[in-house]
Amino acid sequence: KELRGNEGVAMANVLLTKRIEFAAAHRYIKPEWDEAKNRAVFGACYNPPAHGHNYMLEVTVSGEVDPKTGMVINLFDLKQVLLAVIEEFDHMNFNLDLPYFRDRIPTSENIARVLWTKLAAQSSIGTLDTIRLYEDEDLDAEITAAGGLDAASITRRYSFTAMLDGRQGHTWDCFVSVHGSIDPVTGMVTDIGALDRLVQEKVVQPCDRQDLREVLKEPAVSGAQLAEFIWNSLVSRFPSGALKNIRVVQSRDLSFDYNE
Repeated sequence: KELRGNEGVAMANVLLTKRIEFAAAHRYIKPEWDEAKNRAVFGACYNPPAHGHNYMLEVTVSGEVDPKTGMVINLFDLKQVLLAVIEEFDHMNFNLDLPYFRDRIPTSENIARVLWTKLAAQSSIGTLDTIRLYEDEDLDAEITAAGGLDAASITRRYSFTAMLDGRQGHTWDCFVSVHGSIDPVTGMVTDIGALDRLVQEKVVQPCDRQDLREVLKEPAVSGAQLAEFIWNSLVSRFPSGALKNIRVVQSRDLSFDYNE
């Protein structure tokens, strides 16, 4: 819906994002599978009894700017709604304490999907646009209104040290985003263990402690070229899901995204 200011100038809807934290534990396990299959599919996430995370939930809502308050929604009101929703999950074991995960694995994707359903029912916060659930700084799951509840994006961070110009090296952070349907059996968009192995083989090992000019076979290399190189090294190799975006962070103030 179009907004217009006092002088009749068209204004777009505004997105507002709020973050809130909670702590919980989970374990990836299919009771009907044997030890070997659970271990092969879920790796360390299968380890008993469970492992905990300090989750960060990032909620983005869309709405009109109220001409009287200048706000999409009062931030205090939004915080109260978020606190009320996550109270049910805070300091709980997803597998043992919550009914939503009696028949599905509490992966980041499935947890985000349950949280979406809870938040979408809160009409007072406006239109829910996106939620992003961070297990930690290295892994997050994203659900969007446009993508629906049966699909998600997973972003995984990897780091390596390399030289850009043959002189001093520094640490690069590479964020790999994969989008796809949430598997109804495993609860995952893609096999994280397989993704880790793929990125280690095709990106981290070739680049770590190297001169990027030699790796890319270019006389000079930019962060944009590195992002494209990583994309091309990974794009056709995913067992499930599809590569959505590569972000290369050169410094706190400079990053490069590549996608198609």
